[in-house]
Amino acid sequence: MADAKKSLLQRAAHDWLPVAVVLLAVVIAWYGAAWGLNAQGAIERVLDEEAGYTQMELFEATMTMERPLMPAPHQVAMDFYESLTEWPIDSPRNLIYHVIVTGQSTLLGFVLGTALGLLLSVLIVHSRTLDKALLPWIVASQTVPVLAIAPIVLVVLGSLGFSGTAPKAFIAMYLCFFPVTVAMVQGLRSPQKIETEMMHTYAASRWQSLWLLRLPSALPFLFPALRVGVAAGLVGAMVAELPTGAQAGLGARLLTGSYYGQTVQIWSALVMSALLGLALTGAVAGVERLVLRSRGGIA
Repeated sequence: MADAKKSLLQRAAHDWLPVAVVLLAVVIAWYGAAWGLNAQGAIERVLDEEAGYTQMELFEATMTMERPLMPAPHQVAMDFYESLTEWPIDSPRNLIYHVIVTGQSTLLGFVLGTALGLLLSVLIVHSRTLDKALLPWIVASQTVPVLAIAPIVLVVLGSLGFSGTAPKAFIAMYLCFFPVTVAMVQGLRSPQKIETEMMHTYAASRWQSLWLLRLPSALPFLFPALRVGVAAGLVGAMVAELPTGAQAGLGARLLTGSYYGQTVQIWSALVMSALLGLALTGAVAGVERLVLRSRGGIA
């Protein structure tokens, strides 16, 4: 029993100690940056430069400014907590409300992007003509900045009667499909020649080879691409909220904060978007473990 507890503690330390050390270093650096960037504003707006001040008074002023250039971690944490606890979920002042709006666009775009990526990868692998015709354009599509293409897409889809979640999901799909396509092309081509020849020996059709050989071999390539894709989709959904002047969503929250100079609000929305990204990628990683464990891929 004691050995089991010791082993559990060692495993927890091995998994979480590096994360804790990095987090502590980030927080310390964050406080240092807040002190350095807010010092001049605190001297001009809070302290009396003629009467003089101590370094401790300067530090306290930089940590408590109402609209700091760089908010301190505790200010962001307090705004984050107040947003979640002092307002109902359906209030635009609650970050969960914005998470729900952005999450819907992200998940829809992720599903559409994954489906498109799978379809394109299957077509590319099974057709040399499509390989030469599609793959260069797929790569070239990612050289267009999403900030440039988002307003165009939103205007075109808006003229066709699409509004709300659909245009934002389309932008998320645009960023999601590329990593899935590239990874799946590599994964579908990963079976060795002897394995494909064996499928020919069994007189398996092209679709049987795809289902029984190529797709199972491509799973280790698919899930890392899905983790990248869902994170990229979140970025796309947030970017799509900016040019529309949306009233809801994490991107809209960032835009509102920048309009009114609410830097603390901006940073709390950034923290929430990071947590949402971690939750989405963690969910994909959990599905990956379940799928690979059911296939005997991992212990």
